[in-house]
Amino acid sequence: MILSTTEYISGKELEILGLVQGNVVQTKSIKKDLKAVRKNFVGGEIEDYTDLLKESYGIATERMIQAAKDMGADAIIAVRYSTSSIVESASEVMAYGTAVKFI
Repeated sequence: MILSTTEYISGKELEILGLVQGNVVQTKSIKKDLKAVRKNFVGGEIEDYTDLLKESYGIATERMIQAAKDMGADAIIAVRYSTSSIVESASEVMAYGTAVKFI
């Protein structure tokens, strides 16, 4: 599956199939929160949170790709990501774009 942040794929004529999206809501663990509190005192990257976000982006992307495959798509164009806080300890990552088929 080709993913592109542009609204076209060079050299390809496209048939638009529709919007596809994938999302995931994940929470932090108490263990990660305690490590983050310690990091607040000394500074630096909170690697556990970075890893959690990487995992969340991966899950959301795979769910978006599966939705496009279910539509018979060859690619997804105009791919975008969005994040939001659901509650204090949970965040959502959403991946979305336009599923297309090559003509």
